[in-house]
Amino acid sequence: MSPSSRVLIPVALLLGEALAFSAASCPNNLPLSCHNNTVVENTCCFIPSGQILQTQFWDTKPAAGPSSSWTIHGLWPDNCDGTYPQNCDSSRAYTNIGDIVSEFLDDSTLDYMNTYWVSNDGDDESFWEHEWGKHGTCISTLNPDCYDEYQTGEEAADYINRVVSLFKTLPTYQWLSDAGIKPSTSKTYTSNQIQSALEEQHGAPVTIGCNGKYLDEVWYHFNVRGSLQEGTFVAADPDGTKSSCPSTGIKYVPKN
Repeated sequence: MSPSSRVLIPVALLLGEALAFSAASCPNNLPLSCHNNTVVENTCCFIPSGQILQTQFWDTKPAAGPSSSWTIHGLWPDNCDGTYPQNCDSSRAYTNIGDIVSEFLDDSTLDYMNTYWVSNDGDDESFWEHEWGKHGTCISTLNPDCYDEYQTGEEAADYINRVVSLFKTLPTYQWLSDAGIKPSTSKTYTSNQIQSALEEQHGAPVTIGCNGKYLDEVWYHFNVRGSLQEGTFVAADPDGTKSSCPSTGIKYVPKN
């Protein structure tokens, strides 16, 4: 599938409450991330670590989240070659993500997170803090210098906003169900069946993860034209072979 035929996720579907970031100064001719031939200097409008992964969990033991939905793992920047940065700014490793969401977004976003972005150990706040500190601080367009009249924490709110809004466009449970792939205690599936069902909807191959033979994770890969906050996400091929699932005999079991 050519890049021009890949699924484009419009900005309007991804933007929640607008924060202070403004892309007014971003040129409209910047290359798609991971597709530049020369260094792009304006990293407030271009993401050098530009393979962006929206990652999801299917937790069953213990179960986490609704029985008819996958849940959010995070949003990760990769370096376009399978490597990735992490923990890029300890000074912004906030320990009050829930409070930041309440301040800059709204209670409905926090309610959504409490349902769909949950940890199987019950400590959701620490989970959000980990994802932001490890991955969010490495996304260049979220640097405080990219903001007009920056307020502490608003870039983390922008990250959360994009994680949640992007997840809403990727209904893994429904896509698998529509292809006849449903949780079962007895039935098994092949890697090709799962990959094909999700690729048809996403517009590019995905990465599936297994714990042994049990399906428990899906990663959707994107390149971005523009900033994380306001750019266009384009479905992309995975930046390397990462699946941890066997080719056959995959179990997709119900949440207990």
